[in-house]
Amino acid sequence: MPDRRRVLQTLAGLFLSAFGLGSYAYAWEPAHQGVTRYRLKPADWPEGKSLRLAAISDLHVGGPHVPVSRVREIVDLTNLLRPDLILLLGDFIASRPKRPDDPPEAAWAAELTRLQAPHGRFAILGNHDWWHDDRAQRDYRGPTEVRLALEAVGIPVLENDALRLETKAGPLWVAGLGDQLAFLRPRRGQRRGIHDLAGTLAKIDDDAPVILMAHEPDIFARVPARVSLTLSGHTHGGQVRILGWSPIVPSHYGNRYAYGHVVERGRNLIVSGGVGTSKLPIRLGVPPEIVLVELG
Repeated sequence: MPDRRRVLQTLAGLFLSAFGLGSYAYAWEPAHQGVTRYRLKPADWPEGKSLRLAAISDLHVGGPHVPVSRVREIVDLTNLLRPDLILLLGDFIASRPKRPDDPPEAAWAAELTRLQAPHGRFAILGNHDWWHDDRAQRDYRGPTEVRLALEAVGIPVLENDALRLETKAGPLWVAGLGDQLAFLRPRRGQRRGIHDLAGTLAKIDDDAPVILMAHEPDIFARVPARVSLTLSGHTHGGQVRILGWSPIVPSHYGNRYAYGHVVERGRNLIVSGGVGTSKLPIRLGVPPEIVLVELG
């Protein structure tokens, strides 16, 4: 039978290990930005052509790890990557209730307007960008405060819309889906989301490649092969990820669309782990990231 000293030493070791791991998950990993790189060639991508996409998701500005100064750092790092196109995948707002000391939308939007890419910067909204807006929730319609802030600094917000761009890789469609969880308490007969996948894709009228931005990745189960690449956020990779598995994922599909590059029936999805945190202010095994995609 173990003596009392050995038991106490074991308990102390377990406590210190748990304390150290918790400190790492709260103070270290969420504050250390990385770049996650992917290289892929969709089936319909033109031969010999390349394009570099940068994607930023789930900033959650005003949360415990993302003051406006952190947004400035992320913008600077993204510009150093020299992307051809920058896509912002939603959830600009902190996940907690509003507070009087929250940074104004204009402050972080002004930082995002410094993003530089020859083929432009485009955004979609996430669920928290809708949930934070009392007027939008009450009236069951936009535009949200976040959308107005982005458009005020010249960043187009695509909600069930598609734009055709002329890029160095040839013509390209950038499409943005309305949020799938826009309303916290939908009225009877009211949909929870404003997403319209069929209506968005109906605006594409030629065979140029299509990049689809969809904040929540669950829609990917319905995305047709016509779409070259779907980019999503929302899950934060589960925020805790152990050996490629996340115990909690805000998705109907669990770990299927939790994080990273997913290939199904020849279709490509990349789910960003995002930057900020939601609900619990921790990250473990899924550090904050800017996603860089080399197409071609």
